[in-house]
Amino acid sequence: MSHWEDTLIGTSRSFLQVKSKIPLLSRSRSTVLISGETGTGKELFARAIHYSGERRGKPFVPVNCAALPDHLVENELFGHSKGAFTGALVEKHGLFHEADGGTLFLDEINSLNLPAQSKLLRVLQDQEFRPLGSTKSRAVDVKIVAATNTDLRYLVETRQFREDLFYRLNILSVELPPLRNRQEDIPQLARYFVKHAAEEFGKNVVQLSPDAIKKLVDYAWPGNVRELQGVLHRAIALAMGNVIGCAEIDLPDHEVPRLVGTAVPEMTVSEPGGFQAMKAKVIDEFERAYLSKLLSSHQGNVSQAARAAHKERRAFQRLLHKHGLDRREFSAA
Repeated sequence: MSHWEDTLIGTSRSFLQVKSKIPLLSRSRSTVLISGETGTGKELFARAIHYSGERRGKPFVPVNCAALPDHLVENELFGHSKGAFTGALVEKHGLFHEADGGTLFLDEINSLNLPAQSKLLRVLQDQEFRPLGSTKSRAVDVKIVAATNTDLRYLVETRQFREDLFYRLNILSVELPPLRNRQEDIPQLARYFVKHAAEEFGKNVVQLSPDAIKKLVDYAWPGNVRELQGVLHRAIALAMGNVIGCAEIDLPDHEVPRLVGTAVPEMTVSEPGGFQAMKAKVIDEFERAYLSKLLSSHQGNVSQAARAAHKERRAFQRLLHKHGLDRREFSAA
């Protein structure tokens, strides 16, 4: 069994269906789009695609697009030549250059601004790029694997994502199931995380009690596998004995806000625009209600609200701007 197979844990039908596509995705030279909620393991799948294909001996370069400031995106991706701008004392290679021959993993690609999307499209079309300040283009051989935790079709419809780039990325696609839809995998995942956390902390923890496993299985896991891993690492770090019981599993009380003014009975099939328009409307109203509740719960503290939503702060601020929400309206008096 290869290393990537060791890290993709689960025997549920939905998980195995996705996992079975990895060999096909790795053999193709086409771009791959991985969608799924935050914490479902999109980077693990991207690495599996890379390391099970012919590019496995070449670099795998991951980049979180949400963490790149807008004014530095082009420089990070394509690099710059000496003297391209004030302070550019030496030439700098970008991420496309680093990934040449291998795979560039663009996580949270939905966070790229429109100018960066345009430049990325050009690279995908021509297989070449031009560093900032350079007069010459450079050929590049890079397999692009992109990931999104947002419905890109919705972003296309609302003009936040380029339609032509979406179709270029969506040649091959796969959607990872959330952990709540593969509950039968939770015990196996939990034992895996307990074993590795115990080794990391030098603990003699050997098992989870039946009531602890039940508590894990019954939880909704809004943060998915990443949240499960964090909860168990915390439990192991604080463990006093060799069995983790129900009391050691610290889970928050998550409440999903109800949609304000979007009760299903009020919807009609005669709404203009049909299904896609109604879906976009409901998502839009849900986002605003959810963001408002988060800001209210954290007294307008954007950093705390972003962490609670499992979002990068910059991406979270973009959502606030999109819905016209001002954190000051939710701050404590």
